[in-house]
Amino acid sequence: MANESANDTSFDVVVIGAGPGGYVAAIRAAQLGLKVACVESRKSLGGTCLNVGCIPSKALLQSSEHYSHALHKLESHGVVVKGVALDLPKMMTRKDEIVKSLTRGVEGLFKKNKVTWLKGHGSFTGPNTVAVKDGSTSTTVTAKNIIIATGSEPIELKSIAPYDGEYVVHSTHALAFEKVPEHLVVIGAGVIGLELGSVWARLGSKVTVVEAADRVLAVMDSTVSTQMKRILEKQGMNFILGAKVKSAAKSGKGVKIVYEKDGKDEELKADKCLVAVGRRPNTDGLELAKAGLETKKNGRIDVDGHFRTKHPHIYAIGDVIEGVMLAHKAEDEGIAAAELVAGRAGHVNHEAIPNVVYTWPEVACVGMTEEQVKAKGVEYRTGQFPFAANGRAKSIGDTDGFVKIIADARTDRLLGFHIVGPTASEMIAEAAIAFEFGASAEDIARSSHAHPTLAEVMKEAALAVDKRAIHI
Repeated sequence: MANESANDTSFDVVVIGAGPGGYVAAIRAAQLGLKVACVESRKSLGGTCLNVGCIPSKALLQSSEHYSHALHKLESHGVVVKGVALDLPKMMTRKDEIVKSLTRGVEGLFKKNKVTWLKGHGSFTGPNTVAVKDGSTSTTVTAKNIIIATGSEPIELKSIAPYDGEYVVHSTHALAFEKVPEHLVVIGAGVIGLELGSVWARLGSKVTVVEAADRVLAVMDSTVSTQMKRILEKQGMNFILGAKVKSAAKSGKGVKIVYEKDGKDEELKADKCLVAVGRRPNTDGLELAKAGLETKKNGRIDVDGHFRTKHPHIYAIGDVIEGVMLAHKAEDEGIAAAELVAGRAGHVNHEAIPNVVYTWPEVACVGMTEEQVKAKGVEYRTGQFPFAANGRAKSIGDTDGFVKIIADARTDRLLGFHIVGPTASEMIAEAAIAFEFGASAEDIARSSHAHPTLAEVMKEAALAVDKRAIHI
């Protein structure tokens, strides 16, 4: 429903941004009987996540894992495959078809729920008005309520490693390489750096990751960081930790990266350099001042516990407000904001939002790290159990990793849940539900888990909190 009626310029709710937070907010508001429009400048709906983020990266991760399995793992199952070859264009086509299917699906949901898609860039002209500019055309719409859901973009190291799109690239570029780089340098050992580094390492690149911190996945539990570095090194990835990048720029037919480590300057030469040092909120082009709003120093918009800005009718969700930059966080906040606009109760328990890294094995966590628990001065107990002692993990041939549970020593309530292992992204849902209901380690331990399953490691880790794991 793109700009369906030129005269239809007044809405109950205008959502700026059609990413996971925005399109979900728009659909939910429409379900609740409100007249809704969603402003989006891309040619397709779904935002960064569906177009150039979560979905295409997971498609490539899956395809590259299949390729790696065929090369290195199938023979151990008695499946001998000869002449395995990579068809990168076909892999990219598959990825693009998945993206197209899902973005068109969102467009179909807009039509089904009678959400008007206003194509163009949205910016405020007043507290209740939004200008939608599409090329030389501009339309101004009014709204009783406005939800800002403009997401985020990759951080550019402009003075050190400015993007040129060919040699120094960001994550979007790294999803569409035309050939496998012989040597890929990744700046940043966070989620995006490790995921995309994994893709290209599996497909044959030499991958070197340069990280300023002294460990990979620095915001996660140190036990997770230590084991993931070891696992990824075993897969062929190289890490240079505690290194500060000073420059990255085209040099000949490749790129030269200069970094400082232990007080000395060192050089790396590569085909491409992926800068993956985080993301920044997309708030610059919103003309917030015209609505009487401003951002904090980090570019985020300040909201209260109900996602309202200082103007109660203007809400903000997702990557433009404080908290982790995750698509499912934005979705939950979008639903809550829409329900609050409609006069219903809306709430998000941010302590129960899981985080996932889609390497192989996967990493997933919810709650606090052991370091955070220590910093709070809370007495705690931990339980840990390895996949290597799990029957299902052995049968499928994926035994790297563990489940680690942190529980309050006094109440046994869950404080942290950390998984490194196969299908961790699916298993973490059990932990998230447990957190939502304020469960204890004993609750997990006494819940029956089917045998043989990977999820039994969750139960054993919970038993280990009380030092009564069975199979180790």
